[in-house]
Amino acid sequence: MAASSLRGGGAAGAVIRGRGHVSLSLLADRCSTLRGLTVVHAAMLVSGRIANDAFAASRLLDAYASLSPPATVLRLLSSLPYAPNSFMLNTSLRALASSPDPASVLAFFSHLRHSAGSSYSPGRHTFPFLLKASARLALPVSTQIHALVVKHGLDRDTYVANGLVRAYSVAGLIGVARKVFDELPERSVVVYTTMVSGYAQNGRYQDAMGAFDEMLNEGFEPGAVVLASVLSACARSESGGLVMGRRVHDIMERRGMAAPAGVILGTALVDMYGKNGAIEEAVTVFKGMPERHTATWNALISVLAHHGHGKDALAMFEQMRREGVPPNATTLVGVLSAYCHTGLLDEARRVFASMEDFGVTPSIQHYGCMVDLLGRSGLLLEAEEMIRGMTCKADTMIWGALLTACKSHGDIDIAERAVQEMLKLDPNNHGVYVVLSNIYADAGRWQDVDKLRKVMKDARLSKIPGSSAVAGCSAG
Repeated sequence: MAASSLRGGGAAGAVIRGRGHVSLSLLADRCSTLRGLTVVHAAMLVSGRIANDAFAASRLLDAYASLSPPATVLRLLSSLPYAPNSFMLNTSLRALASSPDPASVLAFFSHLRHSAGSSYSPGRHTFPFLLKASARLALPVSTQIHALVVKHGLDRDTYVANGLVRAYSVAGLIGVARKVFDELPERSVVVYTTMVSGYAQNGRYQDAMGAFDEMLNEGFEPGAVVLASVLSACARSESGGLVMGRRVHDIMERRGMAAPAGVILGTALVDMYGKNGAIEEAVTVFKGMPERHTATWNALISVLAHHGHGKDALAMFEQMRREGVPPNATTLVGVLSAYCHTGLLDEARRVFASMEDFGVTPSIQHYGCMVDLLGRSGLLLEAEEMIRGMTCKADTMIWGALLTACKSHGDIDIAERAVQEMLKLDPNNHGVYVVLSNIYADAGRWQDVDKLRKVMKDARLSKIPGSSAVAGCSAG
């Protein structure tokens, strides 16, 4: 029977009426809409199937867990005329773990363990759902679940350990995640993928590449998910990223994954090559992709702008629009950054003014690019007015961009106001005094230099070696 016949309640009802011998459990598995599932549910009730067949009830519960809110799953579970089996309970935990209220899965689990006469014993398929929920909570409950895992002798189970590694990684406890990983007697592709991804998501890019290297040395075949994670790490690592990135690209080519590359991996390759300065290779991968999403265009436009290829970045933006690919907020940061590098102020103003036409509300990154460009053009008062008229709250970075422009153009009045605003936001930002002192010195206003040094001395402030109070626009 074709799965398409189960898309709606009417079709499912017709199948049930016309072919009573068809397995209702199979119908429940194949339903793709809640309406169709309720028809199957009704047929199970009328036939007495739920009351007599725990397997059928399990399949129905599993289907509800995929198509309906958790409350529906729990109502069905409580309506059963017999004690639910472990599959039913784990299915209910899965539904709660994926719900908007992850704490509910822990409350339900606690109820199962402590209800009167309960013989419930969690197993290897239980803990991953609990850990998935715990990773979304602010409270450090993963360690408590970990203790239960050890108590039940499942700490060496790769399926459970994978959930622990993920939960600790999401919580930022990457060292604990690695300890769980290291204590496993046997590892799998899945747990290696989680470990590499955990390192990458926590900014431990060198470690991500190292774990990936271990994975290869142990003879595991990497899948698309881990390849995307390690490419992200290669794009952001301080050293060795390009070498490892090319190695990943070679693996993809040997496995037929790069001829042509899919959207996700292709975009990751463009980003990796671009951020490592291998612009020609980034462009080659981009041109070889048969399908490119907005993120792919963003990756190339951003790296072109970041590496000073402003005109090329703008040409890519025009091609993107000709091909009908909708730009988003990230695209426009890259475009405005390209205008910063090319000094095309009027064009940047037009794009900035038309952002709403693209459905994008200007963020502080977009304002930062405009302030940077206005500052470079010497339009400091306009830049200050733009900051004060922003729809989002200004931060020290954007005032710092203005302060940098003031130093370049010797505008002391606006510099003083920028410093005041920066100190309101960050009273401990000592670097701004140094920048302002240098502006006074460049203008020959030595009395002001002395006064400012006295202020710094009275407040016991000193320049922080290597510190910077300012930052320019960047699409990277």
